[in-house]
Amino acid sequence: MDFGTFDLGLAGWGLFVVYALGILTAVDAIMNARTPQGATAWVFALATIPLVALPLYWILGRFKFEDYLTALRDFDSQIADGLEKATKGPLQPFLLDADVETDDDRAAGEMGAFDRMATLPFTRGNDVRLLIDGDATFEALFEAIDAAERYVLTQFYIVHDDDIGQRYKQHLIDAARRGVEVRFLYDSVGSWKLPGRYKRDLEDAGVCICPFTGPRNWLKKLRLNFRNHRKITVVDGRVGFVGGLNVGDEYLGNTKAFPHWRDTHLRVEGPVVQGLQLSFARDWFYGTREELENLVWAPTAAQADRTALVLASGPADELETCGLLYTHAIESAEERVWIATPYFIPDGRVLGALQLAALRGVDVRVIMPRESDSRLFKYVPYAYLPEVERAGVKVFLYEPGFMHQKVALVDRDFACVGTANFDNRSFRLNFEATVVARDEDTCDDVAAMLEHDFARATEITSADLEAKSFAFRFAANATQLLAPVL
Repeated sequence: MDFGTFDLGLAGWGLFVVYALGILTAVDAIMNARTPQGATAWVFALATIPLVALPLYWILGRFKFEDYLTALRDFDSQIADGLEKATKGPLQPFLLDADVETDDDRAAGEMGAFDRMATLPFTRGNDVRLLIDGDATFEALFEAIDAAERYVLTQFYIVHDDDIGQRYKQHLIDAARRGVEVRFLYDSVGSWKLPGRYKRDLEDAGVCICPFTGPRNWLKKLRLNFRNHRKITVVDGRVGFVGGLNVGDEYLGNTKAFPHWRDTHLRVEGPVVQGLQLSFARDWFYGTREELENLVWAPTAAQADRTALVLASGPADELETCGLLYTHAIESAEERVWIATPYFIPDGRVLGALQLAALRGVDVRVIMPRESDSRLFKYVPYAYLPEVERAGVKVFLYEPGFMHQKVALVDRDFACVGTANFDNRSFRLNFEATVVARDEDTCDDVAAMLEHDFARATEITSADLEAKSFAFRFAANATQLLAPVL
């Protein structure tokens, strides 16, 4: 009897400790949450079901990447002063301040806001070339790696050990063997299937390889919320690549699950490459604490004279720069806003900006894939459909297969291509990279590409949602409740 009483008492104390930890963690959520909605959800869960909520919070619920912030402070104290001189000095001939018309206050104000969000400002003298789908992307990427003379900086969220993964590995090995410095950064969550032998083959050939984890203890490594979703390659400080494609056969449409994969990448030259290189240098410093001293920070003008900058956004930013980028662009729209994204889960401010743009008479369109790479996301195209449709936003479903590109086009002088999805995770939790182009030539190229995509898409309306089963409509509505963690 006494022994049983002792067990009951021990269990009670254990339960008390769990609930106390839940309340203390709820205080952390209140103090650090980025949104009131997220804080409310976590506080309710931590106070009522702490046994479930506590591990989830420490894995998924952190809102600031403190480790990366610490690394950035070290980065700034050790090399940022020299790096600022190295980057901003050579950029002076390419800056736009003197080129902005004094009577165009709106354009000057918009570009100034983007300049302040990005690490490096808008520059002219760039070449920005669309790479449509996997064949064009990997052909251009491998050609650049093969032409490297000094170094290759490359990072991907997902790298698979399949046919294209083996080709990618071989090109990096070949570059290293001919004396090129090769640094390869991958995300531990996205590339969790990458086998050890793949990494050893690269290391044996002289490639410097590092996961995006940094010097964290085992508890901090459980924080899976902060993922490096960037896909960047820089060759000799001269040519850069960024966009939606990871390294895997599915991105070429070479799998049974995805016989057609629609995606977009960019090849850039000119001073805008410095933005990609600086982003990589910071990520590499976080992962290794190694200063990349041999990088080239002396841009030359590309043959094309296009205006662009790189916005490298993430959970270490003081402001939510990725979401602000899209909100500001949409609010400035006068003619059109076309968005291509695999996942459309906007937060309140971006959703409101889209609705207001449509109410102003702007041609607002969103194109998503009908088929998703996740069962959960099959309901996403319908989740916000009634809300946006009432304001006049048109939603299209891409029919031939899965569409993974992350592209936005506003009016005739603003285009974004990069790694960020149109969702809470990319806006707040992932490390992303987006090239913002401010010239009519690039916008014309993007418009022609998207018009081709819209021609292969079907517009959907609320009537299509109403025709679905109750279970489907319930799942679509429930998707909005999961938006903060999707």
